[in-house]
Amino acid sequence: MDRFINRTKNFIFSKQSSMFSSAIILAAMIVLARVFGFLRYRILSGYFVKEELDIFFASFRIPDLIFEILITGALTTSFIPIFIKYQKNKEELNKNLSSIINLFSLFMLVFISLTVIFINQIIPLITPGYDAEKMAKIIFYSRLLLVGQLPFLVVGNFFTGIAQANKNFLLPALAPIIYNVAIIIFTYFFSPIIGLTAPVAGVIAGAFLFFLIQLPIVNHANYSFSLIIKKTEALTEFIKMIIPRSLTVIVAQVDATIDLTLTTLLGSGAYTIFYLAQHLQLLPVSVIGISFGQASLPYLSEIFQEKKIEELKKIVIDSILNLFFFAFPIAYFFVITRTPLVRLFFGGEKFDWSATVETAITLSWFAVSIPAHTIYYFLTRCFYAILDSRTPFTLSLVSIIINLSLSLLFILVLKLPVWSLAITFSISITVNTLLLFYIFHRKIGGLNLAFLVKETAKMITATLISSVFCYYLMKFMDQLVFDTSRTINVFFLLATTGLVYFLLYLFLAWLLDIKEFYLISKLIVKAKEYQKRIVEIYTSHE
Repeated sequence: MDRFINRTKNFIFSKQSSMFSSAIILAAMIVLARVFGFLRYRILSGYFVKEELDIFFASFRIPDLIFEILITGALTTSFIPIFIKYQKNKEELNKNLSSIINLFSLFMLVFISLTVIFINQIIPLITPGYDAEKMAKIIFYSRLLLVGQLPFLVVGNFFTGIAQANKNFLLPALAPIIYNVAIIIFTYFFSPIIGLTAPVAGVIAGAFLFFLIQLPIVNHANYSFSLIIKKTEALTEFIKMIIPRSLTVIVAQVDATIDLTLTTLLGSGAYTIFYLAQHLQLLPVSVIGISFGQASLPYLSEIFQEKKIEELKKIVIDSILNLFFFAFPIAYFFVITRTPLVRLFFGGEKFDWSATVETAITLSWFAVSIPAHTIYYFLTRCFYAILDSRTPFTLSLVSIIINLSLSLLFILVLKLPVWSLAITFSISITVNTLLLFYIFHRKIGGLNLAFLVKETAKMITATLISSVFCYYLMKFMDQLVFDTSRTINVFFLLATTGLVYFLLYLFLAWLLDIKEFYLISKLIVKAKEYQKRIVEIYTSHE
């Protein structure tokens, strides 16, 4: 039993040796987390109508804003490079990290307390289209989430940062799965009794479990916490890095809050439609882009610290092409299968047909930007790896100006439906990504653009041919093979179309000699390696 426990512990806390293997683990766990996340949405749409879901999703806006400022703004992009820089000296690491964590926690408590006090004034400003009763519920649930959810998520993400800096990705990736499972359980068992309070209670319980499951990371890491705040070189460097990065996140969150404000003017249910379509589009972006971006930062930081600029250039181009290889076919697949996808993920008992159609149209406009959105996260990590957080901030300002201007034009002047907000998002994120790439290209001394353009053109060609063929195949099967009035047949329709689509895409990739095609063989080899390691844990008798 001791050998079994030790081997399991070694497997869980084993360090990854490459960016690719780290990204595979993160992607696999994000897939599982997202599956449970969309199961959560499916259950919610079965228990609550879209007008009630407006309240639930809107209640997360302010807690999410604070969370993104604290975590995405500071921890995931500033904390990890500093951890890597000072990790060789344990005493220095303990002093530096403890000072950062304690100062950060103090700031968090003040921030949350002030928000709880003034939430009565904030919510009416960002939800002007809702009546007083709806606003009162949003205020109540927002307060619960601020006090009960946010502290556990923030501290839990510090544990995640420590683990990722040590190139350990397995346990932190399991935490979001547990978080979603808790919400599902509370919704399923308690919604008939206490209504919307049930999923909110599930969120709070899930946040506590998110924190609890990652506690072993602190004991396993080469780090000892102390209750001190000292002005160290690392603390000064951390503050200098997080200010522009936090401003970048604030800009993005202001953008998201404006989207909420504008959707409240479009009538009940509009925010739910926008929210669900956006989160379905984020599924491939999270699995491919965010996982790869998170996995890449420690490696990119190390390469830059070692002054291996030519190696860094090659990794950047190869990584972008690797991401494009998966992002382009997924984006087009989302466009051609938009309605069946929405029915499968959100087609609960109380999610009516008009909501399904509007969500599907909104999803297709979001999907257009999946390739650009996917590499956006990797490109921002490239800048953070070279200790430049000002450029992403500046470009995010340009992006939000474009998004805000077009959103106001489409909604207030042209009176377009909610899907127009997806168009403005796709335009702004694409412009932002192109500018990030161009500036990094100039900053790093030139990238291999000819190779990038040639390989990307091949992928787009393979994707377009596969999409046209499978669109008409899906239409044919929808009418003559599957009775899609039942959800199970919608699943089979998507599964069949998806299988043919991606097999055809892979065949065309091989035919066009797309270099990234051989990533598939790497994935298979890595999967076999992890299978072998798991088998060794359970069968070893040494």
